[in-house]
Order: sequence, then C-alpha cells, then structure tokens
Amino acid sequence: MPTVTVLPHAELCPEGQQFEVRKGASLCEALLKNGVAIEHACDMVAACATCHVYVRAGASTVDEPDDEENDELDNAWGLEPSSRLACCVHLKDGDITIELPKHSRNHARERN
Repeated sequence: MPTVTVLPHAELCPEGQQFEVRKGASLCEALLKNGVAIEHACDMVAACATCHVYVRAGASTVDEPDDEENDELDNAWGLEPSSRLACCVHLKDGDITIELPKHSRNHARERN
C-alpha cells in the first residue's frame, strides 16, 4: 500500500502526518479520511483548485495531470511546477510526499 506523507502545515496539519492508503485511492479523499481538512469546494470534480497541493516527492508514481487538471491549476494560489489538484491524484504503488499551500483560493472556508 502506498504511503502518503504530509509535511507540516500551521493550520491543517501542524505536526505533519503519514498514513497508508489503498492503491487507486484519491489523494483528496485520503487526506480527508485521515483528518487533514483540505479544501474541496467543488466536491472533488476538478472545478475549483481549492484542493491544490505541492508534490514534493513521488510525482513519478502517479499519472501526469490531464488537460482539465492543468487548466484548473491555472487558478491555484502559488502555482509551482510540482502543483497538483488532490482530487485528480490517484495513488499507485509508490509513496508520495505532499505540502499544503499556505493559502487556498477558497475565501469562505467553512469551519466545523
């Protein structure tokens, strides 16, 4: 099973986190299931760029972004070459390390 490592983020994951997920799982769904409250304003259909993450290691273990993801990534805050939409990343056999951006384009984040 692939391992997801989340680097520390002041608000969403202060200590960082590491967890295993089943092969084929959506990165966004795996983060939410493991207590990382990543934004996903469009309900994970690649239409909002609020689930933007940076893949710091393991990018070669997931598929390349398709045209739809690349188009929506243009709307992400702090875009980098390692940027991906977590709703579009599906884990395969390899491990992945991600960093959550400091800001999201979702200005009206709901708090629990």
